[in-house]
Amino acid sequence: MAKSYVYIGMAGEAGLDGHGIQRMDADGGDWTELTNGLPADPEVRALALQPGDSSIVFAGTNDGVYRSDDSGDHWERLDLPRREDPVWSLMFNPADAKTVYAGYGSPEVFRSDDGGERWRPLRIEVQFPSVTMRPRELPKRVIGMSAASSQPDEIYAAIEVGGLVRSTDGGESWESISEGFYVNDDPVDAHGVVASGARANTVHAITRIGMFRSSDSGEHWDYVDIEKLGEKGTYCRSLREAPDDPSTLYLAAGPAFMGDTGALYRSRDTGDTWQRIALGRTPKSTMFGVAVNRADSAQMYCATLRGEVFGSRDGGATWSDHPLPEGVRSTRAIVCG
Repeated sequence: MAKSYVYIGMAGEAGLDGHGIQRMDADGGDWTELTNGLPADPEVRALALQPGDSSIVFAGTNDGVYRSDDSGDHWERLDLPRREDPVWSLMFNPADAKTVYAGYGSPEVFRSDDGGERWRPLRIEVQFPSVTMRPRELPKRVIGMSAASSQPDEIYAAIEVGGLVRSTDGGESWESISEGFYVNDDPVDAHGVVASGARANTVHAITRIGMFRSSDSGEHWDYVDIEKLGEKGTYCRSLREAPDDPSTLYLAAGPAFMGDTGALYRSRDTGDTWQRIALGRTPKSTMFGVAVNRADSAQMYCATLRGEVFGSRDGGATWSDHPLPEGVRSTRAIVCG
């Protein structure tokens, strides 16, 4: 069996310093900073492992998309035009490991059909409704994308701050599907989306005030009842489907972006019910990411904004601490495989 690693990407924001990629053996050990071929002080907000070959790692940075073919030992910049906005998200088509999408601000998506060698833009031509609560224009960035293996060309994208959009033709055209929960900028401050691999037409979306679910491909939405951690609801930051069991979902959350506690939740019934996972101690900042090893689903990791990392080798029954090096924080992405 090929060796597995856990990777964490960092990017400073809102007064927090942080940059780069840290790697650790998935069985534990010390963290190693990966630098060979990456730009100086890279801001890394997205990481993805190529399906079928986890030694191929993609990183979304403030300088575009980088790829490593040797588990992060060496990196090369891929041929995407440079943008003012960083890369916020990465997604592989679930039916074709050579097809990969990169989400930027504006909002804009680039697509490659050959594993990252050549790319073309897929402009999201959606007129987002105005949110008048703030005196400035809010950013519109593609912070997450998802597609189910049963409908690989039906892609959902979470826009921060703008709600959800959907494409039924592999990203060639897009439409807004935020009607029904667009009250102010709270529910459309989207942070992620998951198209269910277990239940047809079911989509979960997470925002800064909680989670929403649709059972009809985004036409209508219901609020999902999870533990309320903040004044307005629960700041949901990362939602992941278990690679070996699509009915199992994991949610990383906290009371706010800069929360003083964090939580990890799990659903074993495609999001119908949720339970908080005991991590052995209470995290000291908002949980920002969760990853399950595709090669060994009993092995999983989660990470907080301020660099706390928890690992389990028994499917979440027990956990151990794997803190990042002193001064390393501002976690934005985590993958394992």
